[in-house]
Amino acid sequence: MSKLPPALAAVPFPVIGSPLFIISNPKLVIAQCIAGVVGSMPALNARPASQLDEWLSEITEGLAAYNKAHPDQPAAPFAINQIVHKSNDRLEHDMAMCVKYKVPIIITSLGAREEINQAAHSYGGVVLHDIINNKFAHKAIEKGADGLVAVAAGAGGHAGVKSPFALVQEIRQWFDGPLALSGSIASGQAILAALAMGADFAYIGSAFIATEEARAADDYKQCIVDSNSDDIIYSNLFTGVHGNYLAPSVRNAGMDPDNLPQSDPSKMDFGGDKSKAWKDIWGCGQGIGAITKVQSTADLVAQFKREFAQAKAKLVH
Repeated sequence: MSKLPPALAAVPFPVIGSPLFIISNPKLVIAQCIAGVVGSMPALNARPASQLDEWLSEITEGLAAYNKAHPDQPAAPFAINQIVHKSNDRLEHDMAMCVKYKVPIIITSLGAREEINQAAHSYGGVVLHDIINNKFAHKAIEKGADGLVAVAAGAGGHAGVKSPFALVQEIRQWFDGPLALSGSIASGQAILAALAMGADFAYIGSAFIATEEARAADDYKQCIVDSNSDDIIYSNLFTGVHGNYLAPSVRNAGMDPDNLPQSDPSKMDFGGDKSKAWKDIWGCGQGIGAITKVQSTADLVAQFKREFAQAKAKLVH
């Protein structure tokens, strides 16, 4: 296990809920943190930009009240995701809000920038940068990120193509800092496997979409429950970056998931007009075969903990 900075060492159960575009909201983040895992959301989910101030206030005050009432069982810290791509014209404003509220963990995506890391470090925040290969991992650490999110094959949304075994192995040959692993993790057994490979945290997204607190359509949640890895397609059509999506949602939008055109990567769009055209295309990872019902975040994390303990006990025996 890595030597973790205080914010990460304080996480009761080794899971980070990944920031879910459109879906994550303060209600989900607070529920995740109270359940003992890092709750997170993209800054861009707050629309208009002024809403981010309100949401960060809601999260920090909600968690402070919970911790005051439960001093022996404090909540996990929360994280805000920043899209560092040039198409994000809100980045400076959104980082200023994170500094104002001293957000404990910043997760950066689609580009590593030194000034973002420095802004987080100015108040003691921790920066995790998500990467899809070893080359990007080196760049992120060189530019001042504290840790990495290794986005392996099978992850929901923007995902890489590397086997988690290969990706974690290559990173751990040179980096001994905080490392989270993403890709098809939707059970306690998979969480334990991530730790066994050398990660400090499992990074889980799709399972949290099918929770009561998530801001996703009921049809989306039910589609996750009804689907498995055969229902996931990998395409760059919707944002310009390759990602995993639920094939039924593509069919419902009038397209053939088996014959989608390629997109121009230079036309990437995260929150602009093009993304609105694809709002009914549902991102999802390959691990969803383990998700059998819509339930509360508290119940889902409790299930993870039971499965984790059972899997660990089997290994000991």
